[in-house]
Amino acid sequence: MKKFNLKKFNLKDFSLADLKEWFRKREIRRAEILEKRRNSEWAKKMAPVYTFLNRYSLLFHIVLAIVINLVIEALSRHSLFKAIGFLAGSPLVFLYNAFMIFCTLSIVYAFRRRTFARIIITVLWFVLGVANGYMLLKRVTPFNAQDLTNAKDGLSLITNYFSGFEIVVLAVGLVALVLWVVSMYKRGAQFQGRMHRVVALIGTGIFFGIFFLVSSLAVEKRVISTYFGNIAFAYEDYGLPYCFMTSVFNTGINQPNGYDEEAMAKINENDELTKSETGRALESRPNILVVQLESFFDVNEVEFFDTNVDALPNLRSMFENYSSGYFKVPSIGAGTANTEFEVLTGMNLRYFGPGEYPYKTYSKEKPTESAATALASLGYSTHALHNNGGNFYSRAKVFDNMGFDSFTSKEFMNILQTTPNGWSKDDILVQHMMDAMDTSEGTDFVFTISVQGHGDYPEEKVIENPVVEVTGIEDEALKNKWEYYVNMVYEMDQFVGRLRDAVEKRGEPTVIVFYGDHLPTLGLESEDLHSRYLYNTNYVIWDNIGLPKEDENVTSYQLLADLFNRLDIHSGTVFNYHQQRRKTSKYLEDLELLQYDILYGKQYVYDGDPPITEGHMMMGVKDVTLSNVIEVPEKGYSLYGTNFTKGSKVYVNGEKQKSTFLNNTHITLPETTLSDGDEIVIKQMGSSNTEFRRSNQYIYEDGALTEVPDTKTDLTTSWVHQQQEEE
Repeated sequence: MKKFNLKKFNLKDFSLADLKEWFRKREIRRAEILEKRRNSEWAKKMAPVYTFLNRYSLLFHIVLAIVINLVIEALSRHSLFKAIGFLAGSPLVFLYNAFMIFCTLSIVYAFRRRTFARIIITVLWFVLGVANGYMLLKRVTPFNAQDLTNAKDGLSLITNYFSGFEIVVLAVGLVALVLWVVSMYKRGAQFQGRMHRVVALIGTGIFFGIFFLVSSLAVEKRVISTYFGNIAFAYEDYGLPYCFMTSVFNTGINQPNGYDEEAMAKINENDELTKSETGRALESRPNILVVQLESFFDVNEVEFFDTNVDALPNLRSMFENYSSGYFKVPSIGAGTANTEFEVLTGMNLRYFGPGEYPYKTYSKEKPTESAATALASLGYSTHALHNNGGNFYSRAKVFDNMGFDSFTSKEFMNILQTTPNGWSKDDILVQHMMDAMDTSEGTDFVFTISVQGHGDYPEEKVIENPVVEVTGIEDEALKNKWEYYVNMVYEMDQFVGRLRDAVEKRGEPTVIVFYGDHLPTLGLESEDLHSRYLYNTNYVIWDNIGLPKEDENVTSYQLLADLFNRLDIHSGTVFNYHQQRRKTSKYLEDLELLQYDILYGKQYVYDGDPPITEGHMMMGVKDVTLSNVIEVPEKGYSLYGTNFTKGSKVYVNGEKQKSTFLNNTHITLPETTLSDGDEIVIKQMGSSNTEFRRSNQYIYEDGALTEVPDTKTDLTTSWVHQQQEEE
């Protein structure tokens, strides 16, 4: 056989005979390797084991599936005894999950390396158990499919959840696992008998077919459920395998029975749902501000501790003088984006897949009617703000698809104050809300998401002289967690007071809604609360237009429909539906039909004229500008301008420069060398190297800058569309 120099390889030198000879020698080498493995000391020791596993493989898979299920439940529940209790208390559910694992193990019969295949499948299940167990140490929501889609965004917040030591341990553990799997691949034996892959695949198909039949029977007999009122409780009741797989495969809204054009015409009789009208004159329409307070609720609701002073004096005064009540949310301890979705769209998450985040599965990709589109049709300017990353939960894309005019995320904020665990304090939001409102001459709708109250809450004392002191909790770690949280609530309340004062100073008719998105992750039980209900937070509607005080409890998906009704605003398909049909017998049944039609159906209700077909949102409301550049000998350059933040990155001739943010007017370039004719641009960058907004170009010439007009981000079209065009 010819020998080829790869550097001088010529296809003409290669013949069919050479190819056959290469394959023949390859088979010989492979046979020699296999023979060497079969005669190794390891193979001789393991031979009886392999023989047993091949002879009694189905029985072994049954035992292995039960063991795997027990281990991953122990990891998830942080206790082997609790896992055994789950087995004893819900044996049918436990065996159902074990059968699911058994079905995945049946795949090994399609491979000659059966032992290695078993190892891979077992490792994957164990990784799932470890991931869920660890996530439950950091938050209330279990590990689910949405975490995989959020993974890229979550990496930018990894230090908020994991210490440096934990990150190192995780990395070392992953490397060790990979090395062990590779070693098992090299050392593992192969099945020596005749392979029957078609029969094996048919057998696997039969097992999965039986599993699906068992699943239908289990749902019918209520052994398991297809609706999770709370995903954390569902994982405890129905086990990790079923709940995780449900979050993978059960998403969106299934077509309800009776869905057709006639049914939707009846629901939208005389086009009453798609109207957009108000009885208020243009000059009397108030600004509408909606503020979602992270992990907020009235701490006086808790029965097992007291505080030396009221933790929320401003909100307490509002509770007493303005409309307020309990606010029913769709989740506990997490799920901020789902409360947002219900508030902004009026849609009930009950009809979506369990544990689903519509922000990630629908609204990230498709236009979605919302409060922004409803109010924009009446002449409102619409703005969203969040003092966290713009990409988290894909908000920058979601809000664009929901029809907002602008979104100001932390990449556009000069955040100077953070909590001890690294989250931005909420006071920064006041000025940015005012800036957003200043961009328009008319009325504004401003939706604001705070972050200060976010966990994890430290077990050690991190606030030396707390304004609010907690008494009545004997456990020191638990007391420290609650005292930290209560003081964050106090500071959030101060933010509420400052926002009210800023609005009053503007002298414009305004309504502000404050509400908590979910309870904090502090292990609360229903019996700990006055309301005896873990889905309740609190809300209040402050106004300066004389609305009568009407206290009532409200769900998150009904909040804005109720508010709009009180303001004589009738706009937005789902909001109109709530206003017109809330007390009818088929209210929830027809709501499911309406939600399906709008999101996944044929949109009969729109009759070919949807309220939004594409977004137009800009990121931020202020341009970054450059005014001067000064060369500093042996230290590079100093750039001076306006509206710099930590998200501001400097590009010279399209290349990103190493830069240091000093303040909102000063950035240094320690390693840059500028030449005449160089183009300088400042870009506001988010996580995953996302460009949100850019300045005009500036030409460097003789130590001075010349601005090139109309080269900045086009503020008349969607930032998403412009980014896609760039790519």
